[in-house]
Amino acid sequence: MDVDEYRIRGKEMVDYIADYLSGIRDRRVFPDKKPGFMHDILPDSAPVEGESWKDIFKDVEGIIMPGITHWQSPHMHAYFPALNSYPSLLGDMLADAINCICFTWASSPAGTELETIVMNWLGKMIGLPDEFLHTRKDSTGGGVIQTTASEATLISLLAGRTQAIKQYQKHYPDLEDAEINARLVGYCSDQAHSSVEKAGIIGLVKIRYVPSDENLSMRGPKLQETIKKDREMGLIPFWVCNTLGTTGSCAFDNLEEVAQVCDTENLWLHIDAAYAGSAFICPEFRGWLKGIEYADSFAFNPSKWLMIHFDCTAMWVKNSNALHRTFNVDPLYLKHDNSGLAIDYMHWQIPLSKRFRALKLWFVIRNYGIMGLQKHIREGVRYAQKFEALVLADPRFEIPAARHLGLVVFRLKGENTSTEKLLKRLNSRGNLHCVPAALKDKYVIRFTVTSQYTTNEDIIKDWKEIKFVANEILQDAEQQMIAPTRVKVPLKETKVKNENFGTSLLLANSPMSPKIVNGSFAGIYDQGEVLAEYSKSFGQFRLAAPSSPYMRRRIKGILMSGKQFSLDSHLDMYQGIEPDSSKRPNSEPENLKCKPLLEDNDEDEYSSSEGESPNNGFLNVPIRVGKHRRSKSVDHQAPIAAIQEKCAKCGHDLIEY
Repeated sequence: MDVDEYRIRGKEMVDYIADYLSGIRDRRVFPDKKPGFMHDILPDSAPVEGESWKDIFKDVEGIIMPGITHWQSPHMHAYFPALNSYPSLLGDMLADAINCICFTWASSPAGTELETIVMNWLGKMIGLPDEFLHTRKDSTGGGVIQTTASEATLISLLAGRTQAIKQYQKHYPDLEDAEINARLVGYCSDQAHSSVEKAGIIGLVKIRYVPSDENLSMRGPKLQETIKKDREMGLIPFWVCNTLGTTGSCAFDNLEEVAQVCDTENLWLHIDAAYAGSAFICPEFRGWLKGIEYADSFAFNPSKWLMIHFDCTAMWVKNSNALHRTFNVDPLYLKHDNSGLAIDYMHWQIPLSKRFRALKLWFVIRNYGIMGLQKHIREGVRYAQKFEALVLADPRFEIPAARHLGLVVFRLKGENTSTEKLLKRLNSRGNLHCVPAALKDKYVIRFTVTSQYTTNEDIIKDWKEIKFVANEILQDAEQQMIAPTRVKVPLKETKVKNENFGTSLLLANSPMSPKIVNGSFAGIYDQGEVLAEYSKSFGQFRLAAPSSPYMRRRIKGILMSGKQFSLDSHLDMYQGIEPDSSKRPNSEPENLKCKPLLEDNDEDEYSSSEGESPNNGFLNVPIRVGKHRRSKSVDHQAPIAAIQEKCAKCGHDLIEY
């Protein structure tokens, strides 16, 4: 592709992107695909010769888009937002063209200085104290753009670890770094993001999860109590992650209480506000920042809610020297004439290389302005309030945790399984997309207002979809409860649905009848539905399937015979029949067939050489006598000695029970 074709194709791409975003509402949110679907479409090896752009680009709609989860859709409510905007896209388009690597001031002076300035802008927009800003040449604080909030959490933990080791070695200079590191402990709420756990794994330090209160918030007294116990065990508390806007429910740890504990205990305090941080540009939401002056680091994602597309995480530190002590490397090829006079961001992060992310942040802030971004945040909160009101108006649903900002968690009242079925069916339909969370053993559905394209009509449409599927789920549950008395199987469908259906089912086509196909299995596995109906007429049953050598052989014999049996012809397999004499039949069946016993070397668990039953002289299970045995009516019990006959065919003794 040369420059002339690039001009043409570039304009076509801009048009395609504009059409995609303007028509995003009409696309299925969640793809109807299974893992590996693309392997059946694309070749196993790369093309030897280049292909035309026309052939490449037509596969975007044919191959890529069918497997995309459309995060910009107004019906995308899973996770937290991952938005973009036209000025942000244009900013990255230019940054990609320049493609400078901003690891030092000298590698791209404009890239470094623009990042410092826009991070000061953004810090002031959300109300950070001046200690976090690089507004003077002697400032130790400042902001840096990281890739993700997870990386910001790890960076703060590693910096806090370095600081703790240095401080501890002042009192115990003979201790090695590894000895101190093995005793370090960090803390977070039990509602904190999994990235905190991952940071602990990478940093080789213990992470202690502080139980949250009834509002899913980490409180100062509980944190203090946990720290005290660890100090008594000889451990070294060093770092705390305070979450503002948890992933599960957007709950807020009590920053003021936690900050006072960290100040007293001399611990590094990091604040993770990945989603909620964007809302702090609105003054009415800054109440959650009370205590921020005690923090050592703070991070949130403009790439979530401020329409700056991924990746872009804003992180501020009060003392950048802690980052330098942790990440500083000083090879000769990275030195420059202004080293020490300007910020070199390679010392503020884990990787060396750094993209020119400041450009898209600069474009968006200038294009929307503070008021435009505030309006966007407030609209998202208003739509969440509307959805919350719709949920509360339906008595079948509940909201188990308070709504904060743009996230509503809801569930069907009752068991978790109903809500789980609701979510799975919603996602399978593809009209909207949500994800679950577990809040104090309650399975909930997260509904986050994400898209800048969302309207009132979209919220109403999504709620109608949720109610429609909820109706199906609840109706299914109701039908399952009453199915034994309502469901009928047409005769013509019985053999089609199951080739093992026997004559009993064809003659007694309703589950109300005790005659069920393959009754041996029904008696064992479907006892809840079958025996409940059967016992109404023939007695009271103990619902406990026996496990014995005899029972296992009996089942195996029936399987090998290939014959079909109805339930009432094999209820003798069901141990523990306790008859009600008032419901006993008036007469016994006259013609009973005997069945050969198992091989002589097989031993029945309940056989008795004395001819006595193990159940007080009454026979509840088959007993071997001679070479044959037979069953009389299943609800009839008689003393063993009272029934002795001869087999008409072979003359062996029989016994009935």
